[in-house]
Amino acid sequence: MVRPYAVKGRKKKRKLEEASASHAARPAEEAEELPPPEVGSEEDEAVTGKEEHAAADGLPILPRMVDGKRQPGAIFVLERACLEVGKVGKTMQILNSDDHANYLRKQNRNPADYRPDIIHQALLAIFDSPLTKAGRLQAVYVRTEKGVLFEIKPHVRMPRTFKRFCGLMSQLLQKLSITAVGKREKLLNVVKNPVTRYLPVGARKIGLSFSAEKSVNLFDYVAKSSDDEPLVFVVGAMAHGKIDKEYTDDYIQICNYPLSAACCLNRICSALEQKWNIQ
Repeated sequence: MVRPYAVKGRKKKRKLEEASASHAARPAEEAEELPPPEVGSEEDEAVTGKEEHAAADGLPILPRMVDGKRQPGAIFVLERACLEVGKVGKTMQILNSDDHANYLRKQNRNPADYRPDIIHQALLAIFDSPLTKAGRLQAVYVRTEKGVLFEIKPHVRMPRTFKRFCGLMSQLLQKLSITAVGKREKLLNVVKNPVTRYLPVGARKIGLSFSAEKSVNLFDYVAKSSDDEPLVFVVGAMAHGKIDKEYTDDYIQICNYPLSAACCLNRICSALEQKWNIQ
């Protein structure tokens, strides 16, 4: 059954009137006065937050110590750190003996030599020490087994977890630098060899090894050093072997037993803290 033409016409007319009424009401709604945008509104903060998140490829920084007097400090050089990037699947990762043992065996390499956890623990021992928090750390240099040298600024907050640390090191070795969050300051930066070109003039370079012939009491050794002479401690960050002592001025043994890099650095920091009365 077909509806009469008049009914169709009335329905169509009613729809047109409703549409025109709603269209006329819109300008009235849009005519409401909006408050002027405030500086630093939520939208601006959201945009700024996104930009800062995008720039947060690097690390947060610690508050720096402000002191008018120039105080003596310490420099650490960590040698032979096992930080090697490999392509595992579709991603670039820092190779380690736990996660990539099968991959390393296929490449005819010894998984026991791939220990990036050693350098992670060593860096945490330095940056968690009262020596660093008191502002007495001048710089940290790390040289990998492949000979790549990079500098770490003393006010860096190192990643606490091993997974985040490996991700940071992988990014550093590929991009050659890591900047601070929201800033352009380079906190980690790959530099040219040798490391001696970055050390202060007249610095005393002290190498530590269990195989050294000269055995000393570290606390007495550090206490006798002059504050006018910057101290540079060279420590190995590898699983096996010893450091290159060619550029060191003194080559010492501080314990009758082999020590891990983190334990050795803890002893050095404690000796310096006692010398400079850092509580």
